Amino acid sequence: MAKPLYKVTFLNHGKVYELYARHVAGSSLWGFTEVGELVFDLHEGLVVDPTEERLRDEFGNTKMLHLPMQSIVRVEEVERKGQSAIRDAATGEKVVTPFPLPAKPPR
Repeated sequence: MAKPLYKVTFLNHGKVYELYARHVAGSSLWGFTEVGELVFDLHEGLVVDPTEERLRDEFGNTKMLHLPMQSIVRVEEVERKGQSAIRDAATGEKVVTPFPLPAKPPR
């Protein structure tokens, strides 16, 4: 049977992070939750999603995150991985934006 997949939403330095992980449990550090086996999309060559790339750069070598319980907004068990995100906590706007679309040609 496949391991469950969790979407973990937490606050970090004024931003809301949404990551996917295979392991979420109470930490041996009092007041913390451990999040491990982070799941990232693997793309070779062209960067398709700059947010995913930034998260992979920041957390790619992380064996286990120990997040303070008060920073966790939500933990959801999901069927499949969605898009990871980094949002501004105050506005909800994405901090890392995708490639800009070309402007519409004048008519």
